[in-house]
Order: sequence, then C-alpha cells, then structure tokens
Amino acid sequence: MPTIILLILSNLFMTTAWYWHLKGGMNKPLMLVILISWAIAFVEYCLAVPANRIGFAHGWSAGQLKIAQEAIALVIFGIFMVTVLGEPLHWRHAAAFACIMAAVGFLFVGRS
Repeated sequence: MPTIILLILSNLFMTTAWYWHLKGGMNKPLMLVILISWAIAFVEYCLAVPANRIGFAHGWSAGQLKIAQEAIALVIFGIFMVTVLGEPLHWRHAAAFACIMAAVGFLFVGRS
C-alpha cells in the first residue's frame, strides 16, 4: 500500500510539473517555466524513488512497478485534464485507460 500511495503522490507532482503552465502560464518565460517545473519534479522524484524501492523490496517486479505507475499517471492526468485544463473526456480516453488497465492485469496475473 505505501508503494501505491507514494506513486499517486509522485504522479500528482509530475503531472503538475509537466502541465501547470498550459493554463495561465503561457505568458511566462520558458526558462522560468522550466526551473519551476524542475523544482516541482524534484518532489516527484523524492516520492517515486522510495515508492519503487519499497515496491521492489516487497516483491514487485520492475515491469509491475512501471505499469502501475503508468495506470496511476493516466488516472491523475485525466482528472487534471478535466479539472485544471478544462478539456472534456472522450471515448478515446476510456479506451486508452482500458488498454492500460489490461496491461496492469497481464503483469499482475499469477503474482503471489
């Protein structure tokens, strides 16, 4: 459970680092946006690295950690896209999410 919680928190920071400037920050100088994004991404790394170490120590494979992170990232980005950027969800988003969830299922099937 700590792995999932840390991955969720890290993805909140990374999504913010990558996309915050698209809404209201487009008039800021690019170098400033990059520096702010790096500062936000530093927090993401401080959460993602322990998440991966804890998960690996508890028997998750690297592939399982990565696909879980991608699934979490997709959910968080979907929420961010709608709530912060004001973009609508379409059936394509649901289809992409279903594909990622299928990948998660394939990697976790038979995991003891």
